[in-house]
Amino acid sequence: MSGLDHAALVEVARAAAREAAAAILAVYAGEFDVVRKTDQSPVTLADHRAEKIIVEALQRAAPEIPILAVELAEAHGLPLEAPRRFWLVDPLDGTKEFVARNGGFSINIGLVEDRRPVLGVIHVPVKRLTYAASGPGTATRQEGDAAPTPVAARPPPAAGLVVAHSRSHANSAKLDAFLADLRVAERLVSGSAYKFCLIAEGTADLYPRFGPTMEWDTAAGQAILEAAGGSVTTMEGAPFLYGKPGFLNSHFVARGR
Repeated sequence: MSGLDHAALVEVARAAAREAAAAILAVYAGEFDVVRKTDQSPVTLADHRAEKIIVEALQRAAPEIPILAVELAEAHGLPLEAPRRFWLVDPLDGTKEFVARNGGFSINIGLVEDRRPVLGVIHVPVKRLTYAASGPGTATRQEGDAAPTPVAARPPPAAGLVVAHSRSHANSAKLDAFLADLRVAERLVSGSAYKFCLIAEGTADLYPRFGPTMEWDTAAGQAILEAAGGSVTTMEGAPFLYGKPGFLNSHFVARGR
């Protein structure tokens, strides 16, 4: 299969993510070993099984599109230059949350073209939630096997913003300083790329991120949020682009409308 449009590719990614979720949850239900990678981040059998499922599905559907995935990069290194069009795959975003068994992990599949994410799927295995988008106005939320329903980011509520952030940034001085002049109604702690989805569906309004992330952590979420009417920019308000040196992200802020 080749030459598929974005609408077809997002369905390939959706199916791959849901199949990978079953493999992840099978490992999650039992005992598993945790190995430390070269950067000392954890990896488990679930990461490897999920990535294999996703990579094989994407390769079958569109063999002409290169894939940059977490464990492949660990094994073979990162490419020196980014292709014009490529997949970014994190088969288990939030492995620390997986190991802690708190459910705060996701599967992220994003497609980048000309440095911008144009398609994204995020699946949250424990919640059986799938978010997907392939262009403006196409963002959806799917609960279990129900039909996907449209989602949209909301304007800032008069009562104040709901701010999503990771558990590790709960006591961040940089986050506190960023929020100091804003009306904040609530702060939500959420793991992995699910934070993008909370803004895309109108549950949250703002996700400032300080600290390093990789492009496979954000591409799918950015594609979904932008399709829902939100935005992701650098802290200075510049476009948040992909194919950067080392595929490493700078600080960013994700917003609703």
